[in-house]
Amino acid sequence: MNNGEILYLYDAKLTNPNGDPDEENRPRMDYEREVNLVSDLRLKRYIRDYLYEKGYDIFVRRVDDKSVTAEKRVAALKEFTNEEILRTLIDVRLFGATMPVKGDNKTFIGPVQFNWGYSLNKVELLEASITSHFSTNENATQGTIGKDYRVKYSLLAFAGVVSGNRAEKTNLTDEDLELLDEAMVHAIANQATRSKIGQYPRLYIRVEYVDRETVLGDYRDYIYLEEKNENVRDIKECSIEIGALVHLFNKNRNKIKSIRYFWDPSLEMKVEGSTKSVAEAFDGFNLIELK
Repeated sequence: MNNGEILYLYDAKLTNPNGDPDEENRPRMDYEREVNLVSDLRLKRYIRDYLYEKGYDIFVRRVDDKSVTAEKRVAALKEFTNEEILRTLIDVRLFGATMPVKGDNKTFIGPVQFNWGYSLNKVELLEASITSHFSTNENATQGTIGKDYRVKYSLLAFAGVVSGNRAEKTNLTDEDLELLDEAMVHAIANQATRSKIGQYPRLYIRVEYVDRETVLGDYRDYIYLEEKNENVRDIKECSIEIGALVHLFNKNRNKIKSIRYFWDPSLEMKVEGSTKSVAEAFDGFNLIELK
């Protein structure tokens, strides 16, 4: 398996993409820059839950619908060899895992990794009071009152890598990566909860290189947001300029084997100011469209 890199954009409207438990579950923010943040663990959780619902066993999950410690989860696998663990658990093949076993901790370094996502636009938070019909005690006449925190609108961007060398060590297959592609396109919308509804994938690009040495860098450095309104509140109020990314790919054309992609046409894409589809922008490459 060769190296690869990923660009992933999804948006969040009147929802909470990733609550911070240390901040009353407010959306994670870089307040100095007014940038919304989402951890890589939140993204991996979407992927894991989607794959588990599709019938694939995973290591990081609840057991009998209850949270368990890593030690208890490992107990069910203690008789497994490393080969059996990797064959059984797709999330370990993808993301790796540390399994605390007395006297023999098992550590698998995952070939697929994401860094934290951040919003391309400045994000404002919405704070609202919510009332529960349930009271704090039997003598109370009113329900409890709490706070609900959401972003007004956030267009989030993630970057990821696929290591060909690490893929060999976890027995990652091309079929596993195809399942990852499927999850990246479908998981977020299908994993909607009350606090997560209102999120949709807008762009996913996974580039496979021709070898295990090539790394071109964080694709987010080669795109930027153009806002049609001062305070973006909808996907139709902005566009993404990807001319620098197209130039990067063209400059390294001989290093690129294929480009797999999903694109929601609601996200307007531009190349040096001209509106383009993904197929038009990356014309001449081996393009594989995902559905």
